[in-house]
Amino acid sequence: MLTSLKQLLTRIIDYAGLFPPAQLSLPEAINIYDRAHASPHCWMLDRFVLPAARLLEFIKLLPSENAASSQPYSLSVIVSRNWRSDLEQIYQLTKTEPSIRISALEFAPLSPIEIQSIRLEIPTEVDTFFEIPFNVDLEPYLDILHQIGAGAKLRTGGITSDAFPNSTQLGQRILSLANARIPFKVTAGLHHAIRGHCFTDALNRTSTTMHGFLNVAIASAFAYQQAIPLNEVVAILEESSIDAFQLSDIEIGWHEFSLPRSAIEYSRQQFFRSVGSCSFEEPIHDLYNLKLL
Repeated sequence: MLTSLKQLLTRIIDYAGLFPPAQLSLPEAINIYDRAHASPHCWMLDRFVLPAARLLEFIKLLPSENAASSQPYSLSVIVSRNWRSDLEQIYQLTKTEPSIRISALEFAPLSPIEIQSIRLEIPTEVDTFFEIPFNVDLEPYLDILHQIGAGAKLRTGGITSDAFPNSTQLGQRILSLANARIPFKVTAGLHHAIRGHCFTDALNRTSTTMHGFLNVAIASAFAYQQAIPLNEVVAILEESSIDAFQLSDIEIGWHEFSLPRSAIEYSRQQFFRSVGSCSFEEPIHDLYNLKLL
């Protein structure tokens, strides 16, 4: 793989196999995560996404020898609206379970006032992301997230067509977060590298347009590093061919814009953090099909 693309995609996937449409059992999801970690493409893998309510179940399924391992499972824990009891459990397990490392928290949608009320309960040593729906005013969230040093979580798909934001909605959110210097992650609907059509309902053959994780990653890097306008962000999100991008070891280009490797790496570290995906294999296969791996 080209060095520029490898920097763009390193540790980009938070594996969420427990969630639709995969909706695997916990033993199946752990097995797939373990296999992915042992694969040649493990550099693309980051955290295992797990609801707080299933933490104890997860720990009981781990092999006993893992407790002494120097590589604990890196978890991104989904915190429910019952956040107080979830956080208490998380604190206790962090102290007593060497087999896991809770490296991120993802909160279900809350109002800015609710986020403000729990700011002192959030551990500073983990990445924190608050889901912000597309049908709410973003500005109050930008203020509070900036104050507490937290990130945003954007839902980019689901099992129905109305769960997918359009390119303007997504582009506006990316640009607003970039201007505010607030990191974010995305979740759902990003199994494919490049934008294209997919079936969200296999029974009724309902088709919708799915955003591509390469489109989102490249648009985010340009928005963060070069402050391109909304129409350019939307145009990148809507590119449906990999040939629209100029790819080399030293940079990624689009039209008259270009991103050197240093800018790509910085954007990933500071801004576009990860993609929550219920599949690890589909993104890999897509990159192979595009001859990028």
